[in-house]
Amino acid sequence: MKRRKRINLRESALIILRQRYLLKNDKNEIIETPEELFERVAKAVASAEANFSKDPYICEKYAEKFYEMMANLDFLPNSPTLMNAGCPLGQLSACFVLPIEDSLDSIFETLKYTALIHKSGGGTGFSFSKIRPKGDIVASTQGVASGPLSFIKVFDSATEAIKQGGKRRGANMGILRIDHPDIEEFILAKRNENTLTNFNLSVAITDQFMSALEKKEKFPLINPRNKKVVRYVDPEEIFFLIAESAWETGDPGVIFIDTINKYNPTPHLGEIEATNPCGEQPLLPFESCNLGSINLTNFVKDGKIDWELLKETIHLAVRFLDDVIEINRFPVPQIDKITRLTRKIGLGVMGFADFLIKLNISYSEPSAIEIAKKIMKFINEESIKASYELAKERGNFPAYPGSIWDNPETPFMRNATTTTIAPTGSISLIAGVSSGIEPLFGIYYERKTLENVFIKEFHPLFIEILERENFSENEIESILEEVKEKGILRDMKLPEKIKRLFVTTYEIAPEQHLAIQSAFQKYTHNAVSKTINLPKEATVEDVKNIYLKAYKLGLKGVTVFRYGSKGEQVIYIGGSEERESSCPICSFSLI
Repeated sequence: MKRRKRINLRESALIILRQRYLLKNDKNEIIETPEELFERVAKAVASAEANFSKDPYICEKYAEKFYEMMANLDFLPNSPTLMNAGCPLGQLSACFVLPIEDSLDSIFETLKYTALIHKSGGGTGFSFSKIRPKGDIVASTQGVASGPLSFIKVFDSATEAIKQGGKRRGANMGILRIDHPDIEEFILAKRNENTLTNFNLSVAITDQFMSALEKKEKFPLINPRNKKVVRYVDPEEIFFLIAESAWETGDPGVIFIDTINKYNPTPHLGEIEATNPCGEQPLLPFESCNLGSINLTNFVKDGKIDWELLKETIHLAVRFLDDVIEINRFPVPQIDKITRLTRKIGLGVMGFADFLIKLNISYSEPSAIEIAKKIMKFINEESIKASYELAKERGNFPAYPGSIWDNPETPFMRNATTTTIAPTGSISLIAGVSSGIEPLFGIYYERKTLENVFIKEFHPLFIEILERENFSENEIESILEEVKEKGILRDMKLPEKIKRLFVTTYEIAPEQHLAIQSAFQKYTHNAVSKTINLPKEATVEDVKNIYLKAYKLGLKGVTVFRYGSKGEQVIYIGGSEERESSCPICSFSLI
């Protein structure tokens, strides 16, 4: 490949790259530049092209294209791809779901697989719903079962002992169905802040439960061992308990499991039971997914969207992600088998809040919802076209017969899914843009890395707009000092048009958060990582209403986070002593 000019990266990006992405020798000395990192990844991923073409230059051709796409920060793949492509480990996927059956053999076999995945840099999700409830009989020993929560604690302890590839903290999602007899214990599990620190928890809520809640009917809890009803509960009490726990600690989130399975692209392979750690990727047991995100800010030119450039990038990104599956070295053979069977990829976005600012649209306005629909509809449709064209070259995904794509309108489809909205914790830092589809967290923030280094930054577009509005150097310096103290603009003496553009997450109504999530979900095959941030004074009733609205909107899951409900956090607004807490999910976006 030709000699590279230096990539323009912010200091925060360089800190993250040096800490976790750039290769090091056995003396822990950095031995590659950011340019060499992207070159390493581009070459490794493009090597897959040789599997489908006799052209001797095909790999070099696509290595060049992939490099330019990443070096321009138009698109970045998930962290394990950046970390491991072209390296001996070669594990490139971010998301895994592993099955847990009701036996010690299954539980501890899965624990072993979890350790291998965490070591390779991936995150894991599990449903513990098949494990018999606490106090149930164990015929083989004449003893009593300890229940799902006891095993979740075992997985949590194991994760604590394994730092992901020495580069990232272990991340897990633990899911329990709403009809499991131990559901109350599960809901209350994280009321103590120092419990299950390596797990996000989500309750898998069924349509039957939501119907019972609406009709005020008793709801049955069922022993998964024998499918017998153990007892009946008041659904309103369970619903309140979930909302109260989320209000108090941020956990559990909720997933709407029947909605997820309604859109399962390969129902003939089985039901989806769980998601990855941040909830955006529902997966079958032993399935993995490769994610990547388009940096939307790079597709706004002079206040308008460059649709043609965006289209080109979508098609190249889909090809990149399909190539990732081809060269991936999966940690266990079962994962290799089912991932290649469905070939799921998840193309998403980052920098949505910055994208809106560049379009002169406020995140809090109805027009933000409309542009969310428009941009994601385009990405989804073009990603399907790209997968269609790839299938003509390479063949359909093997599980195509019997899938939702198995019809005359889509005779070709390379990937069972093509779109996912991930939180993009690390890669948005590398790209220097806002995270995923989240609003701005603050105009000035301090973000803590795993190594306890604080990255301190003002939002670059804010400074750019102050300069464009002809504020003097002294005025800008004074404004920045005030912003540094407050983090947000609400109470500052600034033009309303600037305050309107740089609205932050706690200033946005929950209904708007949900509407943005719904807009993206409408045009996303998998699911959407999004946090509904609430002010400190929000009530449990507010949380309940969010859950009800999310279900009616057809969302696949929802997470709420109320200001002040967590002590330890990853990102702080402003520089004052009273700092804003971040969403617990964000800490699992693997920053």
